[in-house]
Amino acid sequence: KQSEHAVKALSALAHHGRLSLIRALIQAGPEGVNAGALATQAGVGATTASAQLLVLANAELVSSERVGRQVIYRASYDSLSELLAYLMFDCCCGETCYGC
Repeated sequence: KQSEHAVKALSALAHHGRLSLIRALIQAGPEGVNAGALATQAGVGATTASAQLLVLANAELVSSERVGRQVIYRASYDSLSELLAYLMFDCCCGETCYGC
């Protein structure tokens, strides 16, 4: 199951626009950011951002919440942390890991 989730998440991230969006969401912090501001910050159009955010949400890398007329997007820090932990599991063959 972990490897399936990793493949789905990495596939979602393997796109310039989606990578820009997730980086902008990570920078925004846990309070998140509304869709319009996010699209502007990431340098993509609003329609494109919506489509790309759906891909990221399906990969469980972002979440959204409707607040009044706005949709607030947030990075899923737990899911991102799990992905990184999966990638780094057993790194360095048990030797001292530099940069971990």
